[in-house]
Amino acid sequence: MVRRLLLATIWIGFLGYILWLAPLDQPFTWSFAHNLVTLQWGEVNAYLMVIFWMMGVWPMIYACLMFADGQTQPFPSWPFFVVSNLVGVIGLIPYLLVRQRNSAFSGKKDFWLDLLDRRSTGVALLLTTLMLFTIAVTVGDWNDYVTQFRSYAFVHLISLDFCLMGLIFPLTSLIDDDMQRRGVYRTERVWAIALVPLFGPLIYLCWRPALLNLPSTQETLSNGFSRAL
Repeated sequence: MVRRLLLATIWIGFLGYILWLAPLDQPFTWSFAHNLVTLQWGEVNAYLMVIFWMMGVWPMIYACLMFADGQTQPFPSWPFFVVSNLVGVIGLIPYLLVRQRNSAFSGKKDFWLDLLDRRSTGVALLLTTLMLFTIAVTVGDWNDYVTQFRSYAFVHLISLDFCLMGLIFPLTSLIDDDMQRRGVYRTERVWAIALVPLFGPLIYLCWRPALLNLPSTQETLSNGFSRAL
């Protein structure tokens, strides 16, 4: 309950903050966003470019944990994943608020879940993150980034969005449930991963064992009925 209350407070507060700053009403926003999407590195500070593209890495981290929930949740996770790629944490938190604890997995992995479950996917996300951070540090202008952070609402908000993606991670039960369904749960492991921003979850995705394909409840009942006959 406390976790949900904190998540709801963050969601309402950040949404209100976005509406108050109204970045979409500012002419700078659209030209800046166009340069980000079209990879105009010469027109945008590398720190800002990296933050923008890291907002595609964060939803993938959450997807690697959310999609194993299967059919047990009130709503499917994929619409929230799609929206979070467009609007960040504002699109993700509603799923986390309605999500029910689920530490079991049954059924067969489809192509998408199998892809998200692979250690190679975690490695790819980790290497992408390291590459982006290296670009930011070696090419970016930190002083210019700070100036733009203070001057432009859009830069300010995408930076806060990036930070909130990491801040809310320990407030979810995703990592707890994922460890339990894989048989590697330990309290100290949960906090060691959850409290290391960004790289804790990424290292976990590179290390965790794969989910096993198990028969669903319906298949089990069907098979039992067939054997009884």
